[in-house]
Amino acid sequence: MPGNASATAVTRSTLRQQIADALRDEVLAGRLQPGQEFTVKQIADQYGVSATPVREALVDLSAQGLLESDQHRGFKVHRFSVEDYRTMVEARSMVVDGVFRQRTERGSAAPGVSALLSVRRRAEEAARAARAGDLDILIGYDLRFWRELGALVTNHYISEFLHRLRVQAWVFAVPYLRSDPELSEWLWSGHEKVVDAVTHGDAEVVRREIHAYNAHALAWADRLERGPVPAAGSGFATDDRPAPARIPDARPER
Repeated sequence: MPGNASATAVTRSTLRQQIADALRDEVLAGRLQPGQEFTVKQIADQYGVSATPVREALVDLSAQGLLESDQHRGFKVHRFSVEDYRTMVEARSMVVDGVFRQRTERGSAAPGVSALLSVRRRAEEAARAARAGDLDILIGYDLRFWRELGALVTNHYISEFLHRLRVQAWVFAVPYLRSDPELSEWLWSGHEKVVDAVTHGDAEVVRREIHAYNAHALAWADRLERGPVPAAGSGFATDDRPAPARIPDARPER
């Protein structure tokens, strides 16, 4: 029946997104290392689901630049270089400059205070985690902060493009940061200053704070090039990897 076919499609689509999100979190947490290989079957067995939504999720992550696919070997986590990281930072800097230039030309108003309440909460949590050197907490809040802020000040396509760049930047940085004895010194914590400037509608201060954010990232890249901090291990066997939580049953509500 058409209704059953529709429910099956919804279930598979939901599983596909859940698996993609779970694997992205594994990569961001450093539990899936750059260069680590795995197959559709390994992931399907690990999550206790069928191969089809797993394959679709892995293809989605490949399209986002986080994985590489090989017809015969399966998939592996993409290994970004320092130059890749620099290019990501420079790209987001140019895009943000364009956004502010356009908003100035159009005379766009600043987002309302109520619209910024959630963003401010993300900023406070991200800044607190950065100052404490808590990388696991920081990554999630930092990504949500920039994504929510971007949704308020620019269009959906630009916001999603910038989000993808930031995910890729974190994927590159995480293995190095986890083994960095000076970790807390290299975690940017200016989120609240950005929100304050946006709240007051001060475009110049916002631009200055974001430039400081990007300059901080480029300075860290310079440090890696001068004397790279050893990255965490290049990977581990599937049997040694901590098993993530099972993907919940995604049956549609009746």
